Amino acid sequence: MNRTQAFVLGLRSVMPLLLGVAPFGVIYGVVALQSGIPPLAAMAMSSIVFAGSAQFLLAQLVGAGAPLLLTAGAVGLVNLRHALYSASVAPLLAHLPRCWKILLAYLLTDEAYAAAIPHLLGRSDARSSAAHWILFGSGFGLWAGWQVSTLAGVLAGTQLPENLGLDFALPLTFIAIVVPMIETRALFAAAVAAGGVAVALAALPYKVGLFIAALAGLAVGAGLTGRAK
Repeated sequence: MNRTQAFVLGLRSVMPLLLGVAPFGVIYGVVALQSGIPPLAAMAMSSIVFAGSAQFLLAQLVGAGAPLLLTAGAVGLVNLRHALYSASVAPLLAHLPRCWKILLAYLLTDEAYAAAIPHLLGRSDARSSAAHWILFGSGFGLWAGWQVSTLAGVLAGTQLPENLGLDFALPLTFIAIVVPMIETRALFAAAVAAGGVAVALAALPYKVGLFIAALAGLAVGAGLTGRAK
């Protein structure tokens, strides 16, 4: 498999996922403006952060006036799962120069990983020098789709009244992301613990309760996973 074929394979594999990603990008663009983020900054966030769940959380924290340190910590915690994705593909990419590793790390997201990993693990030639082109194709396809959908949301948001109120979009988005992933007892317990703590601490300022809830969910999930072993 040459580099062009590998790139097209990755690009084609991620295309069906864009049907679900695009609405979230549009909603993020609108929510970002509703949170007081300028249109240019909202677009820059999609280009720099490039992580849907983290961007939704960041927009909410900015709207709540949360301190910078808390905001950075919460976003970093939400994105911690990407380290697991990186670890699983690291053996296939060990031979690459650092510039390639940095680029692929930037493009590695939930959907891009899900689209590329079956081809990386299921094809004997995927372990050749073309493996990184599969990841690049899926990552670039998702990146381009996210930028376009975010732009659509930002343009739509500028035409909507400021008091429209789209706060419901954030919890609905996270519910849609999390529920299909709950496949084990540990994950279910982690979700219940995090949700319970978040509700109990909802009155805390600057959305601190969300940060504590995430830590609680991680602790419960890790504890039950350790017992299962």
